[in-house]
Formats: sequence, C-alpha cells, structure tokens
Amino acid sequence: MKNYRETDPEFVERFEHFAFDEVVNEPGQGLDPVTRHMAILAVLLGCQGIDAFRLELPAALDAGVTPVMAKEIVYQAVDYLGIGRVLPFLNAANDILAERGVSLPLEGQATTTMENRLTKGAQAQADIFGPQMLEAWKAGHINRWLAANCFGDYYTRTGLTLPQREMITFCFLAAQGGCEPQLTSHAKGNMNLGNDKDFLMRVVSQCLPYIGYPRSLNAVTCINKAAEG
Repeated sequence: MKNYRETDPEFVERFEHFAFDEVVNEPGQGLDPVTRHMAILAVLLGCQGIDAFRLELPAALDAGVTPVMAKEIVYQAVDYLGIGRVLPFLNAANDILAERGVSLPLEGQATTTMENRLTKGAQAQADIFGPQMLEAWKAGHINRWLAANCFGDYYTRTGLTLPQREMITFCFLAAQGGCEPQLTSHAKGNMNLGNDKDFLMRVVSQCLPYIGYPRSLNAVTCINKAAEG
C-alpha cells in the first residue's frame, strides 16, 4: 500500500477524519458495521473504485462480512454494471480471499434451476415491487431476461436476504450515476421491503466519501421522490 500519509499528509488528515470519523459518527446517520461495509463494497463496484475495493474488502471481512456475502455482492453487480466492469472486482475478491486462506469455490447458493428460474424470478420481482410484476416478463425478451436472469439467477440465491439485495442494488445504481429512474424505482422497492427512507438516507451518508456529493445528492432526490409516490 502506498504511504499517502508521507506523500499527501494534509489530504490524508482531512479525508481520514471525514470518512472514518465524522461520517461514521454523525448522529442519526450510522449503520451497523456489516451493513455499512456491504454498502461501501457495493458503491465501490458501482463507481469502479477497484483500488479502494482492494483496501475495503479486507476491512469488510474483519468487520463481519462473510466471504459468501462479499462474493454475492460481486455476483449481483453483474446485472447492474455488466461483466466488463465487474470482472476486475471478481478477480480482486478471489485474490484477497485466497490470500486469507479461504478455500474457493465457496459453497453453492443457487436455489433455482434452468427450468424454474423465470417463474421464481418473476415471483421475486412481485415480492419487491408488487403482484403486477408476475406478468411483466411477457412485455418483451429483455423483460423476460430481467425476470429470469437478474431476479431468477441472482435475487433468489441464499447468502444475502432480499432486503440486503435491494440495498446493494440501490448502491450499484446510486454510485454509477445516470440511472435515476431505476434508482427511484429501487428506492421504492427497498421501502416495500422495510428499508425505509431513514435507512436509505443513512446508506447514502455512509457511502458519500466513496462516491462524492453529486451522486449522493442525486440519490437523496430519488429517495425523496420514492417516498412521495
């Protein structure tokens, strides 16, 4: 690791105070350590912060994020970022886990088959967004892929709960920017699962040092819009 305390002491003093003290300890804006580190891992994927991800993953594992949870975050990111952006993070996660003596592959988490992934995926969509989603896959092939692949292949996996999966999706979308319609929709999906406005605001607050003010403020706008709907 580069010694930024020697090369950039003034910057490091202010950044570390803000990110690791002020933000973490802001009254009413905290998260439990596991949730906080899950959200940070997800936004680092979303903003393509591969170097920061390599620093964050060991801290997340030390804080209680399990190897399965970490890998599930990486896997689910493919649906929202694409494999072109996620592959470096999969490689980094595998390297870090191997360095820590974790045997790969991890235990399987799939609960669907190729035969029932569409049905199970549509049900997961309905569980999050409402019963109208049971038929949404019929609108076209991309909608069918969304139900079968995004939700049937990933949201149905064990290792993370459904509310945790919606939270990391919110983080992927907030961090990459330009996805405000989807971000608003998933803010509402989070609320439907019990991840209320206050919780999502705390997620944004804890992730702000990693994604900056513009995308954080856009996320706040989407949260407020979802809460009004």
